[in-house]
Amino acid sequence: MQKKFLLLCLLGLLFFEVHAQKVNEQDSITIRNIYDMALLNGKSYEWLDHLSNEIGGRLSGSLEAEKAVQYTKEEMEKLGLDKVWLQPVMVPKWTRGFPEHAFIETAPGLTKQVNICALGGSVATSPLGLKAEVIEVQGIEDLKNYGKERIEGKIVFYNRPMQANLIHTFEAYGGCVDQRYAGAMEAAKYGAVGVVVRSMNLRQDDLPHTGSMSYGDTPENKRIPACAISTNDADYLSRALSLKSDLQFYFKQNCKVYPDVLSYNVIGEITGSVYPDKYMIVGGHLDSWDLGDGSHDDGAGCVQSMEVLRLFKKINYKPRHSIRVVLFMNEENGLRGGRKYAEEAKLKQEEHLFALESDAGGFTPRGFSFDTDEANFAQVKSWEPLFKPYLIHYFELGGSGADIGPLKDDKIVLSGLRPDSQRYFDHHHAANDTFDAVNRRELELGGATMASLVYLFDKYGTKSSMQSVKN
Repeated sequence: MQKKFLLLCLLGLLFFEVHAQKVNEQDSITIRNIYDMALLNGKSYEWLDHLSNEIGGRLSGSLEAEKAVQYTKEEMEKLGLDKVWLQPVMVPKWTRGFPEHAFIETAPGLTKQVNICALGGSVATSPLGLKAEVIEVQGIEDLKNYGKERIEGKIVFYNRPMQANLIHTFEAYGGCVDQRYAGAMEAAKYGAVGVVVRSMNLRQDDLPHTGSMSYGDTPENKRIPACAISTNDADYLSRALSLKSDLQFYFKQNCKVYPDVLSYNVIGEITGSVYPDKYMIVGGHLDSWDLGDGSHDDGAGCVQSMEVLRLFKKINYKPRHSIRVVLFMNEENGLRGGRKYAEEAKLKQEEHLFALESDAGGFTPRGFSFDTDEANFAQVKSWEPLFKPYLIHYFELGGSGADIGPLKDDKIVLSGLRPDSQRYFDHHHAANDTFDAVNRRELELGGATMASLVYLFDKYGTKSSMQSVKN
């Protein structure tokens, strides 16, 4: 009897091992089909070409953003998805106006022109511009070391650079972006008349990098103009100040803030064959800054997300859950689209199990980061061997994406595509964020990598969803 029991146990283990191998083999075949379709018959590069070169930079509230909404909606409709619709959302409208102008004056009539751009959301200078002495600080915390008596009436120059010895460049960005976002608000408390911020860039060049900034609850009549200066010119200004501390800095910018306007998130869906009322989403943000054409940030993420659903249709994969692509509006200067989508999902009591965002450029994919619990992350780690043939090795806990963040609860798994980031901040929010900076193969690899992860989560579910099925 005991021998029979042991034999049955061995046969059972053998069955499960063979079954697991077959399942793993089927997953490998499906993922191989996804990559083959993306690399041999991809659509993302063509879509990005149109977004970048035919439409251009897509500031929220702009005509270009409106054109991008219509274009992506029409392209999704061509894919034969089950549903395509626009989700209304009110967004801020800010315009740059005529190009900015700035120079450093070390003596009357002795000037050097420098490269600047207004920060998104900044007020304009007076029509004649602003000229004042400059005080250099190494970040917001450094303001208190100088005090109001030394700052009042001057332009504050924030010159803390991104930390170049950090391998994870987003960590370097996070270490100094507060001076861009809140620098004007904080400097105004000390009586500053303007703000110049070193561009968030690891490279030495002449390109100023814009980005969002906030005045918080600063009264309108106390708001001061804020601009970014290129890294080369930031270093020049710092050296000039060390030689002549009372030099004058002049800048003129013509930006304007308007009342909020109506825009849209663009959403397409393949309805689930087993769980039509359980949702998994993949997305990027359709808006961009205006200096370039927004190819890396975040045209790439949008077309890669659209490609996920196109690939499923092309390989005849029928998802078990409803899979949505969401192109969010207004990530760059307000996150209104992401918040609106989460708000509507909550009102409709939609159950979201998984969300994946691509918003780190169209460079070579390295893997994913996850905002989830240990049980779901353990499942993700078990899929690593399926991705290693494609040189995808990075699977880490921590972080996902800004637009999917408002969906966070104790059930959903949030994830972010993580491309190689070493060149990303060379282009981020600058005039060289253009289509020619995107490599077709890298872009297509990213779309296939995203589709593969969505496929696995759709097939196996999340730990919370599997638990609810058991119950």
